[in-house]
Amino acid sequence: MKAEEIRKLSSEDLAKTLKGLQEELGNLSFQHHIRPLEDTSKLKKIRKDIARITTIEKQSS
Repeated sequence: MKAEEIRKLSSEDLAKTLKGLQEELGNLSFQHHIRPLEDTSKLKKIRKDIARITTIEKQSS
């Protein structure tokens, strides 16, 4: 997700997206501890998206 796309979202949509990404990150990291993932870069991408969302939320408030 790009920063421009995130800025266009409403605060409710940001909260839903953030919650979904955090759940997905938890599930993927759990799966990775059990059995290595084929695409580990997905974890890094999700963490960066979470960081972008939280940064934009803090800027707008």
